[in-house]
Amino acid sequence: MKFGFQKFLKDIRHRRERYRQFTGISFVMLVSIVAQAGKTLVIIGLPLVLLGIAVRLWASGHIKKDKALAVDGPYAYVRHPLYVGNITLGIGFSIASGLWWSTPLLVLILLVFYPPAIQREDEKLHRIFKEDWEEWSRKTRALMPGFFQEKPVSLGSWSFKQSLMQNGEPIIALFLLFWFYFLSLSLY
Repeated sequence: MKFGFQKFLKDIRHRRERYRQFTGISFVMLVSIVAQAGKTLVIIGLPLVLLGIAVRLWASGHIKKDKALAVDGPYAYVRHPLYVGNITLGIGFSIASGLWWSTPLLVLILLVFYPPAIQREDEKLHRIFKEDWEEWSRKTRALMPGFFQEKPVSLGSWSFKQSLMQNGEPIIALFLLFWFYFLSLSLY
C-alpha cells in the first residue's frame, strides 16, 4: 500500500471525490480564520452565504438518494442544486473574507472537483433511472437554473427529516453559520 505525496496526487487525479467535502470545509475554515473582512464585504457576502445554505437545505429535503429521481423542488430548475448551493456560499465566503487569493482558490477547487463529480453523478443517475433521467436532463441544466422553462414546475414537498437524515444538512448549515460568524469577528 502506497502512502504519502505520490498516493495523494494519484488520488486527486483518479479519485478526487474522496477530497471534495474535506476541501470545501477546509476552504471555508481557512478563509474564515485568516479573513481581512471589511464591513461592506461582509454585508455583500452574507446574503450569498445564506442563499447557498437555503438552496442546500431546500435540495436536501427533496433528494431521494437513488430510490427515486428527484425532479421537484430545486431539481425542477437544476440537476445539481446542492452544488449550486456550494458554489453560491463559496462565493459569499470568498467575498466576505476580503482575501484577494480566495476567489482564484475557489475557482481552482470548483474546476478540480465539480466537472468530474457532475459527470459521475449524471452517469450514475442515467444508469439507474434510464429514460426518466434522459427526459429530465433534456429539460434541466446541470448548474444554471432554467427559470424561464415552458413546463409547469412542481415544488413538491420538502422534508426536514429527510434533509437531516440524508445529508445532515441542518447541522452543516449551523457549521457554516458558525464559520461566517467567526469570519465576521475579523471586523473588530
